[in-house]
Amino acid sequence: MSLELRNVDWQAGFKKIITDVSINVEPGEFLGLIGPNGSGKTTLMSVLGGLKQPSRGEAILDGQALKHIGRRNLARRIGFVEQQATTIDRITVAEAVALGRTPYLSLLSRWSERDDAVVGNALDAVDMRAMSDRVWQTLSGGEKQRVHIARALAQEPEYLLLDEPTNHLDIRHQLGLMDLMRTLPVTVVAALHDLNHAALFCDRIAIMDHGKLFGIGTPHEMMTAENLRDVFGISATVEPDELHPGRCMIRYHAGSARPDTDSANEMLAEEPKKGRVA
Repeated sequence: MSLELRNVDWQAGFKKIITDVSINVEPGEFLGLIGPNGSGKTTLMSVLGGLKQPSRGEAILDGQALKHIGRRNLARRIGFVEQQATTIDRITVAEAVALGRTPYLSLLSRWSERDDAVVGNALDAVDMRAMSDRVWQTLSGGEKQRVHIARALAQEPEYLLLDEPTNHLDIRHQLGLMDLMRTLPVTVVAALHDLNHAALFCDRIAIMDHGKLFGIGTPHEMMTAENLRDVFGISATVEPDELHPGRCMIRYHAGSARPDTDSANEMLAEEPKKGRVA
């Protein structure tokens, strides 16, 4: 099994958002995607999940371009959890997770006991079975995020892609969610804001900067003081995690961040546009 990008560009109008990105996701790993705001993380995740077509290059799954794989088959292999997916429908937690079975249902293949079992297992994986009858709108942000992940797991995917899954969660739910993703029996790719989350939980880290792939490697290889300074404009000390070789912890130096005028100007330029990408 392999999921990869080969020399991918993606642009909106005349503006190129990502440029010449090549990434190979290794089976069974937890790959973290990090980078400053506006670096192209969300766009890259959408291309990797088949939601956006590259302007140049290819997104490939097991040697076949994603654009040539039918939506139903792709949904069986790749689960995607967006930043702020929601619904106005008054559905229960179990019904929301059951939507993950849609790629397997048809006039000839109706709901079965196996579908019930898959939904139950997905709820168990995120510790939400006890809330299966709760109405969606009554859930907290962290609970909703776990339901989104359960819905994606109900697709029985080989790959689980998550775009900034810890957004708006308190620290306890952030750490719980990161630990969950590390232990799921699927290959995980997650775009992350918190650098320490990436350093402590991920097997490998890919760094995006100004729409390009700055580098990819283990947390120890990528989370260096030099990289943090050059990409994020911060001063920090990086300490190895003695319990988990290859991983590390970041200690920030107070008052060391420099203003990122390029990102600020880019965000101001994009602000009037609807649906700003990444």
